[in-house]
Amino acid sequence: MGKIVATEYVTLDGVMEAPNEWSFQFWSDEAAKFKLDELFASDALLLGRVTYEGFAAAWPTMKDDAGFADRMNSLPKYVISTTLKEATWNNSTVISENIAEEVAKIKEQTSQDILLSGSADLVNALAHHNLIDEYRIMLYPVVVGKGKRLFQEGIDKKTLRLGEVKTFSSGVTILSYYPA
Repeated sequence: MGKIVATEYVTLDGVMEAPNEWSFQFWSDEAAKFKLDELFASDALLLGRVTYEGFAAAWPTMKDDAGFADRMNSLPKYVISTTLKEATWNNSTVISENIAEEVAKIKEQTSQDILLSGSADLVNALAHHNLIDEYRIMLYPVVVGKGKRLFQEGIDKKTLRLGEVKTFSSGVTILSYYPA
């Protein structure tokens, strides 16, 4: 059975929106290896519409020597959306109804991780149904002052236990949390 890993870029003030505007200065070989290993330990991607549209606009034309782009493009992608009618990025499936049940089925059909990147609304919805098995937070040493936060106000209280901590020389810290 696969596990859902919410893997998120987050600032010190809790913002996850628009990481392209604040994360690149901290990118390093350590981060690249971490993200490559994370991707290759996965069977599928789980994305909200906005994240999907951004990824689908960029990844099909990317190339790299490490095989990251090929892996992104070849993995099954499940897009959770009530507004997107067609997913054109290869191996993409739109799920618009019975989301909790459909995501639970995906977990049953996979053996490795299912990466949930970005997609704060989806993270909050799946957290409500206790479907997230790991919260992998890449905490960036920057405060941006405004933007969408990972966890919305009013979300049900969740107690988590710290599993692993990794720190990169750039100051980025990976915090892995699991449901308590």
